[in-house]
Amino acid sequence: MKNAEYNDKSLIVNILTKSFDTNQSVNYIVKQDQKREERIRALIDYSFEICHLFGNVFLSNDKEACALVLYPDKKKTTFKSILLDVKLILNCVGLKNIKKVLARESAIKKLQPKELMSYLWFIGVNPESQNTGLGSIFINEIIKDSDLKKRPIYLETSTLKNLPWYKKFGFQIYNELDLNYKLFFLKRELNKQ
Repeated sequence: MKNAEYNDKSLIVNILTKSFDTNQSVNYIVKQDQKREERIRALIDYSFEICHLFGNVFLSNDKEACALVLYPDKKKTTFKSILLDVKLILNCVGLKNIKKVLARESAIKKLQPKELMSYLWFIGVNPESQNTGLGSIFINEIIKDSDLKKRPIYLETSTLKNLPWYKKFGFQIYNELDLNYKLFFLKRELNKQ
């Protein structure tokens, strides 16, 4: 695993756009119209930019898996972050959905603990390389990185079939949120050393 370069952005956006095409949580945020796939791409683009500024963007050495990790304590409101928010609203959410998306984000923030963390925003494997063990290798590397930084890992998932996979790596459900789908909140404690 390596820190992705900015010029890896297109590859990462492609992997995650394909990986999250049918994700309920992503499709809850994204305006559902004929431009839905473009809008998912805009969400991933936004997330890449935010993690590039205030976290880490990881890429597997074979460039088949990637992850966007945010460090919420490092996130600041800057001119660039405001522009990114505006671009997200216009290109992804749509003006009519702002209230729904802001309510969702507020509900999530209320349930997330206020502690130092690695927030695993997105992790994905190129669909052609899924079910080969690559995701398992990659998440173990993210866990090692998080342990080195002394930050537990937090994430949310709306994909039920992913729950056993995350649990295999020591993640535990600590909360749930009902939207028009169920969002599961998971945490992985630091490894005891």
